Amino acid sequence: MTTARAVVTVAPRVLEVREFTVQDPEPGAVVIRMLLSGICGTDKHTFRGESKQYAGTDHERDIEYPLICGHENVGIVVATGGEVRDSDGRTLVVGDRIVPGANVPCGRCSYCRNDLPYYLCRDLNDYGNSLGCSRPPYLLGGWSEYMYLLPGSRLFRVPDALPDEVAVLTEVMAVTHGVEKALAVLGLYNVEPVGISVAVLGVGPLGLCHLLKARLLGAGTIIATDLLAGRLEKAAPFGVDLALDASVTDLRQRKEAVMAATDGRGADVVLDCSGVPDTFVEALEIVRPGGVVVEAGTFVDMGPVGINPNSAICTRNVSILGIGGEIATGYGPSMRLLTANLDRYDLRGIVSHRYGLEDAPEALAMAQSGASMQVVFDPALR
Repeated sequence: MTTARAVVTVAPRVLEVREFTVQDPEPGAVVIRMLLSGICGTDKHTFRGESKQYAGTDHERDIEYPLICGHENVGIVVATGGEVRDSDGRTLVVGDRIVPGANVPCGRCSYCRNDLPYYLCRDLNDYGNSLGCSRPPYLLGGWSEYMYLLPGSRLFRVPDALPDEVAVLTEVMAVTHGVEKALAVLGLYNVEPVGISVAVLGVGPLGLCHLLKARLLGAGTIIATDLLAGRLEKAAPFGVDLALDASVTDLRQRKEAVMAATDGRGADVVLDCSGVPDTFVEALEIVRPGGVVVEAGTFVDMGPVGINPNSAICTRNVSILGIGGEIATGYGPSMRLLTANLDRYDLRGIVSHRYGLEDAPEALAMAQSGASMQVVFDPALR
């Protein structure tokens, strides 16, 4: 038994560093020493009190405070409750470096039994979200020195060549399965989609990973928009052909620019990763007839938007794909994809800022600014 410091979101916009007892793992559980934990867009919503998640599903809920946030994690195994196997069936041992899945599915409901995305599970728990810190085992989020991983968690061994600051992006990259789905709708999956145009709305870490996935799969013209000019600058080296600063342009201007860049057609695929609902309307404005809109950014309920389904969707034959999170089968391929491209792109530089746990207010402020890309907690920093 030992103790661990952790950043606790006590209430909206209230953070405290508290100390918890590290519980010995029950059978099937694992305790890891945290290396890095990212600040996700969902964490920013939770921090601001925008806490309704999974709206319209069986597990719709408002997040309860206090909790330890952090579901983009990489750590080292320090204890296991008996024999625990990773996603490939190999026994985990102390010293293994792993990325845990962000969700813990029940394994019993119809969604789990039919191998549908595990975030559809009817009795789902999420690290750093639904799992609070008011009772043992307490440490169920990554903004901590140690993290307790419940029995049934999906655990993914990190390739030796993948550095921590890139491994921490695994969960975010696993959310990008909507890119492949969009290509399948267009009849281009497993076919090099040379020349297709892709627009990414919002190029924070989630949007940047979508942009990178589209580029690696062979997209031609890539258009990026963001309200934060600093994010556009950081995204540029990953293959942005047209950057549109939404803070100094309006929708009409951006639509005209997209049309000019796509021979008057509109983007073949629009990936909406902004985290605000208004950009969904913009996505429908700039996608071409017969194109695909992937909505991946509005995990938290931010309210409705007004659209005309006839003119925006039906008569233009637009397909819409809703992405509610990452898929468990995406973790391993995401780590392999990141490892294979370490020398092609500056993936290590996506983590722009590291903070110790005591600097949590500064970390959250930086994560919401245009000066950052991916902000992470490094518990080793004091």
